[in-house]
Amino acid sequence: MNKKKIINDPVYGFINIPSELVFDLISHPYFQRLRYIKQLGMTHLVYPGALHTRFHHALGAMHLMSLAIEVLRSKGHPISKEEEEAATIAILLHDIGHGPFSHALEHTLVNGIKHEDISMLMMQKLNVEFGGRLTEAINIFKGDYPKKFLPQLVSGQLDLDRMDYLNRDSFFTGVSEGVISFDRIIKMFNVLDDQLVIEEKGIYSIENFLIARRLMYWQVYLHKTVVAGEYLLVKILERAKELSGHGEILFATPALQHFLRNEVKEEEFFSSEIHLAQFSKLDDQDIFASVKVWADHSDRILAQLCQMFIRRNLYKVEISSEAPDLDRLQRIRENTADLMKLNEHEVSYFVFTDVIENRAYNAGSGNINILLKNNTTIDIAKASDLSNLESLDKTVTKHILCYPRII
Repeated sequence: MNKKKIINDPVYGFINIPSELVFDLISHPYFQRLRYIKQLGMTHLVYPGALHTRFHHALGAMHLMSLAIEVLRSKGHPISKEEEEAATIAILLHDIGHGPFSHALEHTLVNGIKHEDISMLMMQKLNVEFGGRLTEAINIFKGDYPKKFLPQLVSGQLDLDRMDYLNRDSFFTGVSEGVISFDRIIKMFNVLDDQLVIEEKGIYSIENFLIARRLMYWQVYLHKTVVAGEYLLVKILERAKELSGHGEILFATPALQHFLRNEVKEEEFFSSEIHLAQFSKLDDQDIFASVKVWADHSDRILAQLCQMFIRRNLYKVEISSEAPDLDRLQRIRENTADLMKLNEHEVSYFVFTDVIENRAYNAGSGNINILLKNNTTIDIAKASDLSNLESLDKTVTKHILCYPRII
């Protein structure tokens, strides 16, 4: 069978599948599942075009890896064919452990279990299945590889994951502020002392990249309507899990049923085969099908939440730098309880607070270093003449308050 395929990508044009092993990994059920998980979860509620999938994104990141390795080789840095394939596999599989609606899932069904750890577990399973041919890719994914620039291309402040999702997400949402000069940035890649660096003439493209990332977070990823949709889904799954915990049999696919009925802790997830087997069957369709059925459930709270979700009648969300006034919060809770005939516990599904954070650049974690003409390096935040670039290194914390629109 011919496994040297070409895929037509709407962002980059034609993408090559570079080897038989990569083709077989893409064909594996673990990876094919990503076709049915949207890259941006609930963002289509604001930007209707944001229906692209994690499958798209993984292939795009793989393509950027091939461009990056070509550039680094052309500048005299030795990268073997085996290392190229390993780096390609590491970036291809970096998101394989994502569940549907990551935010909602990581807060409810697989509470506190990070998708990166599930990706690693899946890669280890695939390594056994493929006779140890993923060992080098796993070492690169973990950051445990002598040529440090290869792990930095997979996971770092300027990795190809971020480069693809900013480019792809701005393309599908139509938010032009996220557009970055990915091709120019990659052409400015270089290596010094086994570390990834950016040549000095690429500094303005990096500035644009960091500012684009910040704007995309506030305008797209943390848009208040997107936040409202995600939290509504969190509350739906919380209620479904609560009812299941009390012995209620809810409609759900076997995979979703498994996580509704079982409180799966981190240690159990990684020590028992059954949890990963069920997780690897979960995608957006499991959640959506259940929500549609639960909208007619006899439990008034679950039905109400699901109807709000289906009709896009989302929470009213207030985002501010200060924590909400406690007296006002109590008044909103009381008004909601009176209007909707809810008890104290039930009202927590409709009125609640939380905190969201955004940090565009973390200077302490794998700095973006600019390679100067005298062959020394300097951090982008110090090299830039943009006064606001250092401020991107600060974590911005916002407080959110959610409550029903009828209040």
